[in-house]
Amino acid sequence: MPTYTAPTKDMAFILHDVLKAHESTIPGYDDLEPDFTSAVLEEAGKLASEVLTPLNAVGDQEKCRLENGIVYTPTGFKDAFEQMKDGGWTGLDMPEEFGGQNMPTLLGTAVGETFSAANQAFVMYQGLTHGAASAILAHGTQEQKDTYLPKMISCEWTGTMNLTEPHCGTDLGLMRTKAEPQDDGSYKISGQKIFISSGDHDMADNIIHLVLAKIPGGPEGIKGVSLFIVPKFNLTEDGNVGSRNGVSVGNIEKKMGIHGNSTCVMNYDEATGYLLGDLNKGMRAMFTMMNEARLGVGMQGLAQAEAAYQNAVIYAKERLQGRDVTGVKNPDGPADPLIVHPDIRRSLMDQKSFIEGARAFLYWGASLIDQAHRSKDADADGLISLMTPVLKGFLTDEGYDMTVKAQQVYGGHGYIEEHGMSQFTRDARIAQIYEGANGVQALDLVGRKLAQDGGKHVMAFFNMVKDYCKEQGDDEAMNDFIEPLKAASKDLQAASMYFMQNGMKNPNHALAGSNDFMHLFGHVCLGLMWARMARASLDALATGTSDAAFYETKLTTGRYYMVRRLCATKMHLARIESGSDTVMGLDAEAF
Repeated sequence: MPTYTAPTKDMAFILHDVLKAHESTIPGYDDLEPDFTSAVLEEAGKLASEVLTPLNAVGDQEKCRLENGIVYTPTGFKDAFEQMKDGGWTGLDMPEEFGGQNMPTLLGTAVGETFSAANQAFVMYQGLTHGAASAILAHGTQEQKDTYLPKMISCEWTGTMNLTEPHCGTDLGLMRTKAEPQDDGSYKISGQKIFISSGDHDMADNIIHLVLAKIPGGPEGIKGVSLFIVPKFNLTEDGNVGSRNGVSVGNIEKKMGIHGNSTCVMNYDEATGYLLGDLNKGMRAMFTMMNEARLGVGMQGLAQAEAAYQNAVIYAKERLQGRDVTGVKNPDGPADPLIVHPDIRRSLMDQKSFIEGARAFLYWGASLIDQAHRSKDADADGLISLMTPVLKGFLTDEGYDMTVKAQQVYGGHGYIEEHGMSQFTRDARIAQIYEGANGVQALDLVGRKLAQDGGKHVMAFFNMVKDYCKEQGDDEAMNDFIEPLKAASKDLQAASMYFMQNGMKNPNHALAGSNDFMHLFGHVCLGLMWARMARASLDALATGTSDAAFYETKLTTGRYYMVRRLCATKMHLARIESGSDTVMGLDAEAF
């Protein structure tokens, strides 16, 4: 059975050596002292390794089951959920006013990575609740906040988001779920939603569904969509659970992975609902939840890669296969361990350099959210808006690929279920699809985010990279990082210029290159993160750290990324500059 140990030392390195969180002026960051964050991460890691990790395979094998209209979670999930609630983990970064601990998003993200790596399907129950609570916090009336948030933050009640319908996925303007106004100000919600994560289960007293629906007579398409709070159980006058609402589970989806999460078909039959936010502005309210969820999904890509990598390293060190071509390394055994072979090293270095770079990128993104919200910084808000599709799309595409590489280290033993490696790959796969498929993320990046506020935010990123390269350029020890970063940034700028010069004439030229652009952008972001990690490592070595091996390992891993991975920007640029003629060359009938 796979194991998982929270990489708390690597997490602390990003928090304190790289981001220097405890020195930041962002409100609340003065609480993030190294001793405090270490204690939090150690406790989270203990819960992850001792409680959640053993349940990961249980959830995968048992799955959820629907019996007589009730969804039952796998063995052990309910007890684990109680431990999660009792520890206060569900409200770590939520407002104290409603029972949370008001910790920064940065710390919540680090803890979330640990839990997600241990058991992605399980943690989705509280993750969806967090997102729904955030939407109510941002758009609800004071009465709605007082009614729902305390019990959602504690996860006494959980939450969901209901967007997709059988005939419409990304194009939500096609939805048919309707909301009929009632004399008392409520609405009757009728329709069917599919692919609803955590749609129903036996771990909470109530489930608060956020449902997109159209009010008859409203504007056509997406402009006529509103968002509604639809509880599984109606509430009594004193706010407690009352009668069953007109909400039921039609089926549990049979799916490739995340079997421990109840992905449901939800039927609404004149269920009582309450408008959340403004009429016909449902997408604006829902995007509060979706943008948060996209950062969380990017985290899932990193988390599954980390868990898979840890097990691949153990196997590569223990499994004896063949002899080292440069000389026997295990003379007392019949063969040398896998890890002596260069191709295995290449695979593990691909994984290690991505994971550590991705962690820095993710945590930096979380710090931008804190800067935007806690410091009311519009520039930070614009920058994280630009980065969100990159964080979601790039980290999940690459994260999935890394789980495949980890599985490959096992050879045939990775394909059979005995070692459990296929679960990481199967669970990671959904992250490329939900919360906006990665192709849509790429289109959003190129079609909307690049031009947002007149291109102000992408120019700010270019200048950030340029200034950092200039600042570090006189330090010869940084050359291995700065020169590749300069070249990659130039590729990114050249791709942006291509879109500007050709996209208006023929939009297909931009859209055909959008996926490559998202990956090009992601590589530059990880290149910048590795340069920052290199700087932090060199500084630590210069001050006489007691753990020189840790920082030397960082530098070696970073040099690998800069030489072997960052050069992919040239390939992506070449594809982008080839335009759309070959992509769109065939008539539809020719396929």
